[in-house]
Amino acid sequence: MTSVSSPEILLKNIAELITMAPENIDNNKPRTGKDMGKLGNITDGAVAIGNGKIICVGSTRDVLGQLDLSANTSVIDCTGKTVLPGFVDPHTHLIFSGSRESELTLKLEGKTYMDILQSGGGILKTVHATRNASLDDLLVEAKKRLDIMLEHGTTTLEAKSGYGLSEDSELRSLQAIKDLGNIHVMDIVPTFLGAHARPPELPDDPDRYIDLIISDMLPNVEQRRLAEFCDVFCEEGVFSVDQSERLLRSAKDHGLKPKLHIDEFVHLGGAKLAATLCATSADHLMMTSDDDLSAMAEAGVIGVLLPGTPFALMEKEYPNAQRMLELGVPIALATDLNPNCMTESMQFIISIACYNMKLLPAQAITAATINAAHAIDRAELVGSLEVGKQADMIILDVPNYQHIPYHFGINHVIKVIKKGKLVVDKYKIRSSNI
Repeated sequence: MTSVSSPEILLKNIAELITMAPENIDNNKPRTGKDMGKLGNITDGAVAIGNGKIICVGSTRDVLGQLDLSANTSVIDCTGKTVLPGFVDPHTHLIFSGSRESELTLKLEGKTYMDILQSGGGILKTVHATRNASLDDLLVEAKKRLDIMLEHGTTTLEAKSGYGLSEDSELRSLQAIKDLGNIHVMDIVPTFLGAHARPPELPDDPDRYIDLIISDMLPNVEQRRLAEFCDVFCEEGVFSVDQSERLLRSAKDHGLKPKLHIDEFVHLGGAKLAATLCATSADHLMMTSDDDLSAMAEAGVIGVLLPGTPFALMEKEYPNAQRMLELGVPIALATDLNPNCMTESMQFIISIACYNMKLLPAQAITAATINAAHAIDRAELVGSLEVGKQADMIILDVPNYQHIPYHFGINHVIKVIKKGKLVVDKYKIRSSNI
């Protein structure tokens, strides 16, 4: 065998190594159907890391046979442990101020999301708090969430604006995302979601607000390079399909790739728009029809499912993941972290996806790694453990991947390696400066 230069870190004796790179699977495109159940499992596996990248993957015996170890190699014995790619969270509302814990009681008393919104709660309460928060306030609150996510195994995520709903506050939110990306070890992909809701100043004039986003906000977002994607909440009572299309086509002219929130409460037809625009993803999909799902599948639009949201809303129905698999829609999972769905844990989301959407554990792992990476255009870097890719991986204190959804409600991640550096050890972040 050809010798590999001395690694900086070697993980060996891994009880179950999940590479997400099985034979005859092309990771250059998202997984669909039966391929979502193929994980590339290796028993007694090993991974070697050098210069922030993966330099060797395989069985412990084969990897050791290819390595030239030195006294500087840090060896991590993973006996009895499972190793996965770091989780990728492709839908979060990371930037907001305040909290809405009092709304849990209202939900338990039977109030709906719209009831709470109309009484002055919901998103507009968060908008008020976020508008009044300084950039430093937003950074402090969001960094705490990022640290928790990292400790629970997320190494790459998408972060949206959307709780400002004014030019000044939206740009400040996007600047917070950019600043966090510069100071935190986490890879953060920024999304502009100025059209998250109708602002309190224009509750009955969504067309005028879309005009303001197009004329005032988008040019600034492009000039300051604050976002990679543009998202819109295409939903009855929020923004119509036509309004969403007008915004996203303008966003594409400003260099932003389209994403959509669709069909969370009613079937509006946003999935057909996502297919027409070749959007990177369409998210929620609670009420999407078979015809619209088929259009998404044909266009290669990734369906990002957010099971934490119906869980938090105490709804009985969840997205029909099984039907999406049958129709060939590539599925990803995300936390939808926001004041109405307060979870930073992709492990919890994987559990809900299995118990309430009937995804198999292997399918849920795929949806939280390689397919999630595709949902934010990062699959060439992360989402699988392959030679040449970024060395983002997690070590879990479980003997196999099936324990992740099975043993729910705790954090299984004991170590996190990000870009080839051990950043979480014994469940805790090693440095307060990341």
